[in-house]
Amino acid sequence: MSENAKWYVVHTYSGYENKVASNLQTIVENRSLQDVIQEIKIPTEMVTEIKDNVKREVERKTFPGYVLVKMELNDQTWHVVRNTRGVTGFVGSGSHPEPLTEKEVEALGMDKRIVEVNYTVGDSVRIVDGPLDGFIGVVNELDTDKNLVTVTVSMFGRETPVELELGQVEVVQ
Repeated sequence: MSENAKWYVVHTYSGYENKVASNLQTIVENRSLQDVIQEIKIPTEMVTEIKDNVKREVERKTFPGYVLVKMELNDQTWHVVRNTRGVTGFVGSGSHPEPLTEKEVEALGMDKRIVEVNYTVGDSVRIVDGPLDGFIGVVNELDTDKNLVTVTVSMFGRETPVELELGQVEVVQ
């Protein structure tokens, strides 16, 4: 796997996102390009729809008409992606594709960062990031899959539950 791989945004014909992703995946496998084209994703989100008084979870495309590709950009990979059926081009200035920044990748949730926690429910923790930086509270819930922790802090004389990311708190020594 290449350490130089970055996420690039590929523009597709609307409605062709799945087809482009599967075509590109097939090309990568057939040409053994797994080292330089590492991941192909279509950004989606789960939405609860209520239709005729029936609730159901539906997966929707977050950015219709776009596919995200984690790859090492060179002439070969650019040519492979650009000439995949359904691709209209890369997002970027002129003919040069621009990779997503680390913040953009983090905001999209493309690269999941694993956070190891050394606290459990009932432990006292200090908030080390965000608007409540410095507050001390007690862990109520821990959801490592969603990267969330619920901490009860005392604000203005009241116990208030606050939902934070796992990395925003540390154990009080």
